[in-house]
Amino acid sequence: MRIMRVVATSNDPVRLSYLTALLADAGIEAVLFDLHASIVEGSIGAIQRRLAVPSDDYAQACRVLGEAGEI
Repeated sequence: MRIMRVVATSNDPVRLSYLTALLADAGIEAVLFDLHASIVEGSIGAIQRRLAVPSDDYAQACRVLGEAGEI
């Protein structure tokens, strides 16, 4: 079983896409959680989407996003 850790939360799909691309460029697989729940609630912003990475990549992901000024 793979343990995932959240590196960012947002309702902005453009920002989440950007963060995912940053992580992919660094060779880190990212998974977006709560996408469907966010859509079902009518996009009023009550449920934020979570971007998560494998726990083994968490420190590197934080460095990558931090260097980009995103966390």
